[in-house]
Amino acid sequence: MTDVAAQTWHYGLVARWWAEFNLDGPEIDFFRPYVEAGQPALDAACGTGRLLVPYLHAGLDVDGSDISADMLALARERAVREGFAPPNLYAQAMHELDLPRRYRTIFVCGAFGLGSTRAQDEEALRRFRAHLEPGGTLLVDIEVPYADARQWPLWTKAGREALPQEPQAPEQGDPASDGAEYGLRSRYLGFDPLGQRVSLEMTARRWRDGTLEAEETHRLDIGIYFANELRLMLEQAGFDDVVVHGDHVEAPPTPDDDFVVLVARTSTG
Repeated sequence: MTDVAAQTWHYGLVARWWAEFNLDGPEIDFFRPYVEAGQPALDAACGTGRLLVPYLHAGLDVDGSDISADMLALARERAVREGFAPPNLYAQAMHELDLPRRYRTIFVCGAFGLGSTRAQDEEALRRFRAHLEPGGTLLVDIEVPYADARQWPLWTKAGREALPQEPQAPEQGDPASDGAEYGLRSRYLGFDPLGQRVSLEMTARRWRDGTLEAEETHRLDIGIYFANELRLMLEQAGFDDVVVHGDHVEAPPTPDDDFVVLVARTSTG
């Protein structure tokens, strides 16, 4: 389980793009009340601080962890730039989580299954439970497998015949705060419907004054989960009460939702 290194493509140019352009989203408001009601909290796979820094602005007690040291460095840089002391940030994969603190709330936003094996994901859920105080809450969101119109056809044999997709160069994007322009482009390399895994490749480029000055390519394998499947995994990991919400709203999920959020609690005993 732990002899296979978890992956991420959130390094270097990709991490910088995330820090510059991935700053908002409905998840910030959805997770906030849970954090307000249960502190301290851990933002597992916090990335460049998309949720963590707004929660610092709200006066909340939140730590962060992420497998990418590059992402954490950018999160720390943003927090300090916006007037905060450096937050507690830990460079750890979710399935290797071993922190000096226990939490009332742990949340994983947009990251469960990224670069990890199924066994590692199962271990991550057990680690989360071990890091929660009695009566603590874990929140995990996932994009439902049928939400991505590009990916869903790959579940069929005919759809997979076109893999791997041909590489395409990223286009220049909007200027970033450092004066450069960044572009990302991903392609599907492979898809395993039986193992519920997809392999992608991300190419990132940076231009300055119209001249291409840097390029990086990274691969990421992603585990795919359905809502009921993840609910069972949470129960097997020792969570007693699991509720499923739809699309980052306080409502039951529907077949039209692109995301679901599973809210799991530990026993108070």
